[in-house]
Amino acid sequence: MRVGFWIFGCCLLVSPAQALDTKDILGTWRLATAQRTIVDTGEVVDSYGGPRPNGWINYDASGRVMVVVAYQGREKPAGAAPTDAERARLHRSFFAYAGTYTFDGKSITHAIDTSWNETWTGTSQVRDVAYADGKLVYTTRPAPFSGDGKVSVVTLVWERPN
Repeated sequence: MRVGFWIFGCCLLVSPAQALDTKDILGTWRLATAQRTIVDTGEVVDSYGGPRPNGWINYDASGRVMVVVAYQGREKPAGAAPTDAERARLHRSFFAYAGTYTFDGKSITHAIDTSWNETWTGTSQVRDVAYADGKLVYTTRPAPFSGDGKVSVVTLVWERPN
């Protein structure tokens, strides 16, 4: 229920004068925040290691998208060559993908053709889009979260870099 109220509240932030067109999303955006709501409990938690993960998304005019996100608080390996345990930890705390996108002003679909995790390659990721205070607010559809499998709705706020 909380998810519905939160999504409704986000929609109130968007006025009809702020309707988005594809040209409005072009370029590079920095991930400002990422939180998820666990559907079964309504609990809201940071999505990617903390309130300020390091992420970037880029849309170009030819219809290509590239996304890179590193969790907040990632630890560097002890040496130049990561151990298997360090490599696994780094893999779990990072994601990247590229592909094409379509945008209808309300939702964006990323058709992934290259990914850090082959289970994403060949899939489509749909995000509902709102625009508030110069930021893009993406909301995922309910799905199992890759970190723990709990069905969640993830909200990502993207802003233009300074």
